[in-house]
This record gives sequence, C-alpha cells and structure tokens, in this order.
Amino acid sequence: MAREDAQLRFRIIQSVILLAAVVLVVRLFYLQILDTSYSDRARTTAVHKYIKYPSRGLIYDRYDNLLVNNEPVYDLMVTYKQVSPNMDTAYFCSLLGIDKEDFRRRLTKDWRNRQYSQSVPFVFMSKLPSPVFARFQESLYEFPGFFVQGRNIRTYPHTSAGHALGYISETTQSQIDAFPGVYSLGDYIGASGLEYAYEELLRGKKGINYVLKDNLGRVVDRYKEGNLDSAATSGVDLITTLDLELQAYGEELLRNKNGSIVAIEPSSGEILAMVSSPAYDPNVLSLGRQRGDAFTSLNSDTLRPFFNRSVMAKYPPGSLFKTVVALIALQEGEIIPNQYFPCEMGYYYGSRLYGCHEHQPIYSVAAAIQHSCNAFFFRTIRKIVDKYGFENPHEGLDSLNSYLYRFGLGSPLGIDFPQESAGNIPTSAYYDKLYPKAKGGWRSPTIMSIGIGQGEVELTTMQMANLAAIMANRGYYYTPHLVKEFGDGSKIDENYREMIHTGIDSFHFQPVIEGMARAVTMGTGYTAYIPDIPICAKTGTSQNPHGKDHSVFFAFAPRENPKIAIAVYVENGGWGTTYAAPIASLMIEKYIRGEISQGRKWWDERMRQANLVDNP
Repeated sequence: MAREDAQLRFRIIQSVILLAAVVLVVRLFYLQILDTSYSDRARTTAVHKYIKYPSRGLIYDRYDNLLVNNEPVYDLMVTYKQVSPNMDTAYFCSLLGIDKEDFRRRLTKDWRNRQYSQSVPFVFMSKLPSPVFARFQESLYEFPGFFVQGRNIRTYPHTSAGHALGYISETTQSQIDAFPGVYSLGDYIGASGLEYAYEELLRGKKGINYVLKDNLGRVVDRYKEGNLDSAATSGVDLITTLDLELQAYGEELLRNKNGSIVAIEPSSGEILAMVSSPAYDPNVLSLGRQRGDAFTSLNSDTLRPFFNRSVMAKYPPGSLFKTVVALIALQEGEIIPNQYFPCEMGYYYGSRLYGCHEHQPIYSVAAAIQHSCNAFFFRTIRKIVDKYGFENPHEGLDSLNSYLYRFGLGSPLGIDFPQESAGNIPTSAYYDKLYPKAKGGWRSPTIMSIGIGQGEVELTTMQMANLAAIMANRGYYYTPHLVKEFGDGSKIDENYREMIHTGIDSFHFQPVIEGMARAVTMGTGYTAYIPDIPICAKTGTSQNPHGKDHSVFFAFAPRENPKIAIAVYVENGGWGTTYAAPIASLMIEKYIRGEISQGRKWWDERMRQANLVDNP
C-alpha cells in the first residue's frame, strides 16, 4: 500500500513538472514568436521610423482655378532619451524664440501616458515659420535628439467659398481611435465642408522611412537597405462644380446681409455657387499661429458666420411653394390650366378673411402664379387635402406629401456635403399631435397656410434651388453635387448621375412656367427683368413672427434650354421683389453673359451697398 502511494505521489509530481515545462515552453513561444512588443522595444533603440506625410489633394473650381493649395511647414521633433544634458539650452531657445520655461514645458511629458515614450519622437514645436526653420536648420546638428519633419498646411489663393471648401484641424483622440492605423496625434483631418466630405480621398497615404542610428542618435544607414520603406501617396485632387467668379460675386451681393444663394446647372445638378452670409475668408482658418484667435472670434460672433445657411437653415418658402402646389393639383386633376377661383382681396372662411393683395381677376393657373394670388392657392390646397372628404384630411395630406417627397422635400437631398438639413414637411401624424381629436382635431382649413408656403412647411435654400431646377427640366432633377470630377480620372458617384423624376407629367409644367415667365415681365418679379434673357421665376415674402419678413426668390433662365437655376433668401429683406429678385437676376446675368450690362449696374451698386445687418 505504501509503495502504491509513493508511485502515485511520483506520478503527480511528474505531471506537475511536465505541466510546468509545457507552460514555460508555451510562454517562451508567445514572447519570442507571437508577442512583438519586446522585439519592438529593442528595435526602437536602434531603428527609428520617420513618417513621410503626403501632399493633400488640391481643390479647383469648374474652370481649373485653384481654390485650395498646400504650403510646406515644419514640425520640430524630439526623442527625449537622445537629448544631450549638456546642450546649449540658451542658444537653442534663442533660435526658436522661446524661453527656458517654455523649453522645459515642451520637453517634459507625462511618461505614464501611452501617447508618449522617451524613446519615440514626438512634436516639440509645430508649424515652424519658414524664417525660423531656415535659421534653426543651420544649427540643427548641434542638438542631438532633435530633427525637423516636413508637413503641409492649407492655403487659399482667394477669399471666397469658405463654407463650401471647409477647413482642416488636428485630429482628436476619438478620431484616431475611430480610424486605427490611419491617423496619429498631430495629424490633420477635414473638419468641415468638402475637406470633411472627401477626407478619404484628399488625405492621401503616409509613407515610412526606417533608419539605423548609433547610440549618439546619428543616422548610420537605412534599415534592411530600405526594403521596408514606403513612399507617401498624394491625395486625389478635386475639380469642383463651383464657378469661382460667380461664387465671389454672390458673396459680394450678400455682404452685410444674412441669407444664402444657391445656383445649380439644371442639366447636371452641378452646384455653380453656394453662398452663405455672413461669410468668412478661408485664409483665417489656415493652420497658422493666429488660427486659434480667428476661430474663437468667428465662433463667438452673434451673426453665426460658421452657420451654413444654404444647407443648414430651414426657412418657410413663402409663395415659391405655390408652383409646387399647382403642379400637384394639376397632376391629381383637382384643377385645370384655365381654373377660375374668385379673390375678393383674400379668401373668406367662416367669419375670417385670409388676405391677398389687389390684382386682376384670376382665370388660369398662369395668372394665379403671375399675381401670386393667395386665395387661389388656399382653395387649391383645400381641394387636394379634401380629395377623400372633408372629414378625412389625412389621406389627402398623405397623397400631397408623397409628391413632395419626390420633389426632394422633407429629407436631405443627399448632396456631397455634410450637415444638410431635411427641412420640414408636416405629416398627418404631426397634425394629430398638434390638434388632438379631443380638442376637435384638424381639417383642411386648419392647415391651408401650407398652400402658400407658410405654416409648418420649411425648406433649405438648396431645396428651393433644386425646385427651380425641376421647373427648368419640366419634371426631373439630378441630385445637386459639388464635385465634378477627380484628378485621378475616376467618376463621381452614380447617385449624382441618376435622373430623378417627380411623378408630374411634363405637360403640366407649361401653365406653371408661363406664370413664372409673366411674373417677371408683368407681375410680382418685375425687379428681376432682363430684356434679352428670358427669366422664369417666382417671388416670395416669407412671414417672420420675430421681425421683418424675409425676401425670397427662385428662378431659372433662359426659358428654353435653361443654363442656371437659382434660389435667393435674404433674411429680414421684406418683399421678395426688394432684394432677393434683383440679386438673383444679377447672378443670372453674370453667369450667362459674364458681366453686368451698363444699364443694370445701378442694380448691382444698390444691392452691394444695401446693409440689413447694421440697419435691419
């Protein structure tokens, strides 16, 4: 029995020893073969990795005018362990224009933080100005552990299109974590506009150089004869759809006003101009020494220059919306082209008069649009909503909205640009919450203000310009976009080349377009008239409960074979004919003719000098 116990103990001890040996072998295999952290740590003492930053893709307008360029800057890098304790700190600081306290602050890091290592280079001073770099470069050899790394920052040959182009900024830790292996601390990334929308193409691809250094930090050779090195790949250039001259002109016309202008080429959906005012010079956000102060100033401005009104602001479209209501009613057979509705200075419902301005009797859709008759469109919207009965407005409104969605309303159009607003198209569910059945519910008279583009209907200026493009094309559009082609020859996304139909038969556009043409020649849009350029348009005056009404206008020109569709929104500008219409017509003339004719230069001067900000 004792012998058997001894054998059992021996087997147990043998098994424990064998198990320990297996664990030790597995651990050694992991440390030497699978886990590279120890070999990497050893390698950093002899092998150093230098990042080669690519040139970011350039950005051009549709006529190859350079909009965004690159300018070299230099970051001073340091490897803490290679810094000589006997270096001439005073001389070093004098070359860079810093003091000893600043030197210590820049050199000392929280070494417990995984972002830093005493053996790995980090940025000591970023974006050295060229004169400082030139002065310091001559003495760089005197300071072991320090080296200069070239980068590029954005510069702008022109002062226009700040909102459209966007800007870049340094990466945050969350962005680095979101794109593993792509970004590091200190890298630049598109933060807004086209820089953000096309970041993946614009950024290019980093290259790497591995070098061998001796214990004094001197480069002695390439590591593995350069076989592990890789070249940096420049970012892809963007050729945008913007017309620089038209864009700059629009910004000038909107100076000292709050509002926006969007111009589109109807045949392609290409955005010719996208103006938001107040605007800003993109040069002030270049990654220079004064960038922080400029950013703070713009961000604290009460006029909100960072707010891109062309795609982010939601506005009541006012009477522009009457054209869409007319088209849907014609398609649904609720009205006919020669429709007559009475207007007695407005529309009476119950004991209340919903007002309209004085005009000739309305005997057609064209006349209703020409004179912008409110009564006509109160009646028209009620016929659409009441199609399935006065007590069943839900189905009629849902039918109306199904068309509006096909016009690109109620949701973002899907342009190649960030932060596009959906606007607002009110639904039956929305009105059920606003007017619950317990309190009587809602009917067509409750919501008929949407028939004249008021109430809960809200559109962006981009959506209004796209509506003008739909009118120009007689029923279809291409999703508006800002990039025309890429520098590497690749094509834009298929989505921007697909024709989108509204579901309205093309012949229904004839009376609506006739009314838009008359609105300019002998109606509410007379201030947009140009003798030799046939313009089809609609004015709007958007009611503003907080102050002076907004001036609204959309148009396309010429009537046949249209070249431009445009929407203008001037906040607190009053009647559509006061500011929005003349601004739109000047933009149309500038684009089609290339210049403003002598007889209309007084309009140009008047719009440039108008100040609605200091004297609202």
